[in-house]
Amino acid sequence: MIRIRFLSADGASETLVDAQPGDRLLDLAQAHGQPLEGTCEGAMACSTCHVHLVGGDVAALPPPSEEEEDMLDFAAGANRQSRLACQIKLVAGMAALDVKMPRGVVDMSR
Repeated sequence: MIRIRFLSADGASETLVDAQPGDRLLDLAQAHGQPLEGTCEGAMACSTCHVHLVGGDVAALPPPSEEEEDMLDFAAGANRQSRLACQIKLVAGMAALDVKMPRGVVDMSR
């Protein structure tokens, strides 16, 4: 089991979620009321599932693809911790992941 901690953009609230290897981060976030649109449903045609990975077993995840990095160029407030939640599948061996919501998103599909 992998413990996911979703942190609000202002840090005032958090939601704890138990997940399994193979779970997609966007699906978990949406199922637990996080403010991620995921407009393109994982096709990497928008940045509405942009998150910041701020702690836990981040190093266990595969690095972002070139396509994901290109799409992150359009994400509001992107930084070195930025990822697209639609592209993150949890992997075996992870114990925890801390995910902070960004302050805003840019919806490229509209």
